[in-house]
Amino acid sequence: MTAESLAAVASAMADTTRARMLIALMDGRAWTAKELATHAGVAASTATEHINRLVSVGLLNERRQGRHRYVELVDADVAEVLESLAVLGEQPSTPLRGMREAVINSALARGRTCYDHFAGRLGVTITEALLRRGLLDESLTLTSDGRRWLTDALGAPFEPGRRATTRSCLDWTERRRHLAGAAGAHIATAMFASGWVRRIGSSRAVVVTPAGGEGLERLLGIEGAAHFSAAG
Repeated sequence: MTAESLAAVASAMADTTRARMLIALMDGRAWTAKELATHAGVAASTATEHINRLVSVGLLNERRQGRHRYVELVDADVAEVLESLAVLGEQPSTPLRGMREAVINSALARGRTCYDHFAGRLGVTITEALLRRGLLDESLTLTSDGRRWLTDALGAPFEPGRRATTRSCLDWTERRRHLAGAAGAHIATAMFASGWVRRIGSSRAVVVTPAGGEGLERLLGIEGAAHFSAAG
């Protein structure tokens, strides 16, 4: 790392429009340039300039499919950096600008995706349950029981590959750590696949379904799934 490279990345993120785009892409999906333009409230040509800047500093990957240009965060490491930076920049006393913003913030705080793993109260609660059951140690490293649990309990083989098996990600809203890395992604993927969790529209916010509430209580002793429902 050099001072110049750090300054280039920081400068690229130091723009409200580009920050909105990065936050949107933290849902782990690829967005078209047009979708990002609409989300950020800018013209398509302006969005293209911003996207090019983010690609040039290594924050975004791009690919083309037909006439569409898709972009996504380079990897989970970028998402974790963005989540940690949000903690530093968050001002708890900042007044909300309306009911819609209050509803969105409440949903994101309750449960959301942070790239490919869970964050918010849901992510932190799952992490703490894994710790209580000895499936993670205090450094958030998988124990031998934890490795077996990821496959046996969730019904899908756990194969971390070359990626870090576990990572500790500082949660933007809870100010506590949640589980990231291959293990965090495996849990989220399995819960989406089983219908235990679903997204709220096209946002990063998620809710736990009744089946998910039963599953979380059975596998991890987490009670009160209503806390993670749309009305929770």
